[in-house]
Amino acid sequence: MTKSELIARIAELNPHLYQRDVERIVSTIFEEISAALCRGDRVELRGFGAFSVKSRDSRVGRNPRTGEAVNVVSKTVPFFKTGKQLRELING
Repeated sequence: MTKSELIARIAELNPHLYQRDVERIVSTIFEEISAALCRGDRVELRGFGAFSVKSRDSRVGRNPRTGEAVNVVSKTVPFFKTGKQLRELING
């Protein structure tokens, strides 16, 4: 599902809301989650899951084409862990 499909679905389920308002709400939610992750905060949506940031140490990798050793710098990556309810829903 894409962002536009999500907006359309929410607008369809809530006919009392204008499409542009739903679009603004969804964009604001995504922006706030992104901003929290940029600050290093954790975002938990009960029953759905938790977004957090993890640090990866620098390491020596390999170029798959040449087999040459390459230094991979340390970096911070977003991480998502599913909530119990979502896991149970997906797994039946």
